[in-house]
Amino acid sequence: MSNTKMPNPDDLRNEVSEFLKQKYGDSVVVPQEPDLGSEEPKGEGGKPDIPSSINFDLKPSEMIAFLKKYVVGQDDALEVLATKVCTHFNRMKLETSETVLEELMGNIKSNVLMLGPTGVGKTYIIKLIAKKIGVPFIKGDATKFSETGYVGGDVEDLVRGLVHEADGNIKLAEYGIIYLDEIDKIASSGSSYGPDVSRSGVQRNLLKLMEESEVDMKTPHDLAAQMEAAMEAQRTGKVKRKKINTKNILFVMSGAFNGMADIISRRMNKQPVGFRSSLDDQNTSKKKEIELLKNVRTEDLISYGFESEFVGRLPIVTVLDDLNVDGLFNILKSPTSTVVLGKKRDFQAYGIELEFTNDALKYIAEKAFEEKTGARGLQSVADRLLIHFEKTLPDTEIKSLKISKSVLLNPDAELDKLTVNSSMKKFQKEFLAKNGIVISFTGKAVDLIRQRSRETGKSFDQICRDMLSDYEYGLRLLDCDQFLVDDEIVKDPKKRLEELIKNAYHKE
Repeated sequence: MSNTKMPNPDDLRNEVSEFLKQKYGDSVVVPQEPDLGSEEPKGEGGKPDIPSSINFDLKPSEMIAFLKKYVVGQDDALEVLATKVCTHFNRMKLETSETVLEELMGNIKSNVLMLGPTGVGKTYIIKLIAKKIGVPFIKGDATKFSETGYVGGDVEDLVRGLVHEADGNIKLAEYGIIYLDEIDKIASSGSSYGPDVSRSGVQRNLLKLMEESEVDMKTPHDLAAQMEAAMEAQRTGKVKRKKINTKNILFVMSGAFNGMADIISRRMNKQPVGFRSSLDDQNTSKKKEIELLKNVRTEDLISYGFESEFVGRLPIVTVLDDLNVDGLFNILKSPTSTVVLGKKRDFQAYGIELEFTNDALKYIAEKAFEEKTGARGLQSVADRLLIHFEKTLPDTEIKSLKISKSVLLNPDAELDKLTVNSSMKKFQKEFLAKNGIVISFTGKAVDLIRQRSRETGKSFDQICRDMLSDYEYGLRLLDCDQFLVDDEIVKDPKKRLEELIKNAYHKE
């Protein structure tokens, strides 16, 4: 019998990590397994206890009111999503109580399929819902998964990701929300080989999770975790597996579903939706496409390339409207607009208060609409239009900035005027504090100093210091309490100072 000491899990993991690094290089990292908690505790009657942190008592009207604080428009979609999600969680509370005597067989959850253009707020809405209820949320991209998991990732990684978002609390993760975008990209075109096989495989793998399955928290490719489990089994004679059950996890799928409108129009014997060159015609066609999507049926989704079993696990289907200029403008005008509040906070970081006029917000909405990325374009347009102000103003004494459409149309000229005024005020304060004399400038003088500033690279106040250094003594000698700098002084300051002094003596 060997007396060799059995290594503990941490030692084992370190040894495996060192071995893999020696063999494959420093790029190989053995993941540290999080504390995934103990087995889910059971309540009375063997029913699982539900996490107390989850708000199971929300009514649909309360959820709708909450969402409308942050989401502009999309009334139909908000009504459907708020109602079915609230019902989902309230029903789970009911089914874990003693009033339910028997479990329904073949119960189908309120999993959701959202159809709509990119950038209309699909992810944002689901994040808000998860935050309000108090459950973990994770987003995945359907295009990153394959049938076998060797390309991009395994669909079960989504479930494991929920545990990570729940800080290792398996019980809380089992009530989370998984959001999978671009689900239309795993639709099959009916081919019996090639990528369509993998897409159908991803659908089947998701189908298992959407119903009810047990997901092992130890992945097959985690070599250290597998060896650790083997050593644990050798020591105790038992194999402990930490699993997460997907029974109560809500699945939300979304996609743009390009081409779906044509499938629906053929079924309804209507003219296919097409795009013309005119922008107005494009807008009209887009509206028609959204209206067609609102007539989507199970048969249309199957024709698009989804298996009937997969569609059957997505009983709730809702369509989100496209965002036109007015819709984007209303998003910016909202008191909770993340774009406007975010830009204000960016400038507040430098002590500058930012204000937007309505015509400026409308202009930003118009430019964002041209990018055809929905609400996503608002942030990029706002950043692009204000980047020079954000770079330059922190070096000035400017403490407030009002953004109007004219400012956005002529940013260089406006920025030049702002910096000149700020620099001029800085010099005026310094001169008054040092000499007790109020200095002011004519318009022509300001233009000349501004031109000299561009030519020399010096600031307005620095040019004034150099130009009027002799005037500090001269103006005190003349007993001035205020003085106007004109264009003649800017052109030849020494000559004008001498003339001023001579004229003053002649008057005496």
